[in-house]
Amino acid sequence: MKRLATQHPNADTELHFTNAYELLVATILSAQCTDARVNQVTPSLFARYPDASALARANTEELERQIQSTGFFRAKSRSLIGMATEVVETHGGEIPREMAALVELPGVGRKTANVVLGHALGVPGLPVDRHVLRVANRLGIAKSEDPEVVESQLCAVMPPAEWTVTSDTLILHGRRICKPRPLCDRCVVRTDCLFYAHITRPASTRPPRPKKARGRA
Repeated sequence: MKRLATQHPNADTELHFTNAYELLVATILSAQCTDARVNQVTPSLFARYPDASALARANTEELERQIQSTGFFRAKSRSLIGMATEVVETHGGEIPREMAALVELPGVGRKTANVVLGHALGVPGLPVDRHVLRVANRLGIAKSEDPEVVESQLCAVMPPAEWTVTSDTLILHGRRICKPRPLCDRCVVRTDCLFYAHITRPASTRPPRPKKARGRA
């Protein structure tokens, strides 16, 4: 992680926000959407709905039009209004600071909760998205395709104060270097990467791939 930090110094979320409410909204919008696109949408969105109370009263059709370019806008609109309503009715309009309370909000899973905890509320959190899954497994610092398992494995070996920046660093590495088709020649940790060791190993020494099962299950 120290060497990866030299390749991605000062890693942080690329979503723009000024408070926990804004980051929660932006993170919900970022599902299946780029952060750059979300950042284009949120300035006018936050001007129209500056807090959870305003968002809870939003007109569904108007909100859908504002967030349409982020994709899945109908589902996201339901999640945003539902989340805001729950925040107002259950938490007095304040974004809760506990994982258990956050994941009870509509549209909020563990990854989204960890983003908000770690970046906006000062509570250690290690979000695991598809980039963290891919990079951590390729490097060999985690071994699972289950986000919660990978989160647990990484948290077990990293100090809580470094959980969030660990996630940010792995995410940036996955976006810029360790893509689905990785740019291994640009990677500063390739000499310790299990995936790189495998693809550079002579074909004759590689273990055979398991055969796919045939017939009915």
